[in-house]
Amino acid sequence: MTRKQKRGVLIGAAVAILAVAAIMVALALRDTIVFFQTPSDVAEGKVRPGERFRLGGLVADGSVRRGQGTKVKFAVTDTLQSVSVSYEGILPDLFREGQGVVTEGRLDPSGQFVADTVLAKHDENYMPPEVAAALKEKGVKLGAGAEHPGGKSN
Repeated sequence: MTRKQKRGVLIGAAVAILAVAAIMVALALRDTIVFFQTPSDVAEGKVRPGERFRLGGLVADGSVRRGQGTKVKFAVTDTLQSVSVSYEGILPDLFREGQGVVTEGRLDPSGQFVADTVLAKHDENYMPPEVAAALKEKGVKLGAGAEHPGGKSN
């Protein structure tokens, strides 16, 4: 085998190994490449306790309960199901009942979501496209601010 042929075989083998590695990573992550889960997804058992994920939906009206210091409990709903959330920290200024929210954390064994991050909506006319699409899919009527360019919620 000439030097040029050896180099070609080496490059071909490297490309094949990288392709196999990329396919293996994609297969391993296919179930976790989700922007967030809805409360209905949690109720259906799509998430196991202790597994880290994002929970998205609306802050349920009348559910915000403030504790000592920066502790707060609230419920996230998709109007079909609700998940109780506990969070310790400073909430975003735009956080309030009836508004879109995405929280990050883990589900404890009792079914309560323990959040370490809370992300609120951008402004009064904006809802993340993923949240709007998931809520619309669940039959929630969205206001004009939740509609995105092209008249759809992505």
